[in-house]
Amino acid sequence: MRLDPSYNPQVNTTDAPGMPKLPRSQLAYARTAPAFTRAMASANQTGALAPEGNTAAWSTSVRSGQTLTGIVREQMASRGVNISNNEAMRLAQTVARSNNISNADMIHPGQKLNLDGLNFSLQQAQAVNQAIAANKAAAAAAAAAPAVTPAANVNTLNTNTAMGNPALAGTAQVQLLTRSDRSGHVVLEKTIDRAIEKGFIPAQDKQAVMNKIVQLSQEHRFAPDDFARLTLMESDGMNPKASNSRCHGIIQFCDGPDRGAASAGFGANPKAILSHSVLKQLDMVGKYFDDTGLKNYGPVGLDDLYLTVLTPAARNETRPNVALNIQGQQAAYLHVNRDTRAPITRNSILAGLHQNANERLGTDVAQRPSVQAARLSAYAAQAAVSEVR
Repeated sequence: MRLDPSYNPQVNTTDAPGMPKLPRSQLAYARTAPAFTRAMASANQTGALAPEGNTAAWSTSVRSGQTLTGIVREQMASRGVNISNNEAMRLAQTVARSNNISNADMIHPGQKLNLDGLNFSLQQAQAVNQAIAANKAAAAAAAAAPAVTPAANVNTLNTNTAMGNPALAGTAQVQLLTRSDRSGHVVLEKTIDRAIEKGFIPAQDKQAVMNKIVQLSQEHRFAPDDFARLTLMESDGMNPKASNSRCHGIIQFCDGPDRGAASAGFGANPKAILSHSVLKQLDMVGKYFDDTGLKNYGPVGLDDLYLTVLTPAARNETRPNVALNIQGQQAAYLHVNRDTRAPITRNSILAGLHQNANERLGTDVAQRPSVQAARLSAYAAQAAVSEVR
């Protein structure tokens, strides 16, 4: 969405000397499969993506009449994860490559398939599903539980509860979400706390902002911490007044037709976005994600989430180490080895967003034993490129 130099002050705005320019194409709202299914085939050959905490071999034998896509869907469903046809086809290609099958449509009864390459996709999907289920359970419990108030207000509470007062139900939900969300979204909470310290978010809006982001993450199936990492790159962590003259706000809604500002309803006056709070801009983010079709697919990895904001058309390139067609020079963090002369790849985006978040938050905030940390290390291993001197 933002094709101009990054809001990040470290951007090198000079031309990239000696580097061929990537071909330009119009921005498109095309959605590919989540990126955590990528890099599996090559990683399986090197062992770089060995799963953490789940090393049991995963294999199956082909039965008569089965297809590779059907096997993938069946195997994932047997472990509690339902996937789309598109994702099943992507994962089938991964399984084919890891089993040295040149044609994914050519399998035969009795053939043994190694499915270890599905482990990280499975773990990521299970983590997202568990988070969604936990938050739904918390909301349901909050709606059923009476709000705690002083004894003097018991009569008023009973009356309001009997009338179905939505304000009380909302308060109870916020209180319960406060307890559940704090334990699970470390990067998001640190980012919001930092935004409050910097004056980007009023202190009284903290939980409302947290809840809104969790709600968006449930609707569009991404990790709340990944959204925090995105904003740390785009707007120094939810600065609603961040602007580089053409792109504005917490995810940098850009000028132009079919761009972020137009999607948010500010095509005629994009800079007006800067007058709105983080909470209001999160509503705009939801509209933009709807327009890009994000909620119809997932779970969404950090790289696809970021590309949805930066350049949706670039999501069509699913290979982890291939240069992405991203116009304009971007923050050094996004380039391979943080060298602005080098290309931007999915791997370099992942590494850069994590490193930027760690540096801005002043601590290592890699997620716990983590699917995300393991996935990042796998991508980093695949992205090993000699430093350009």
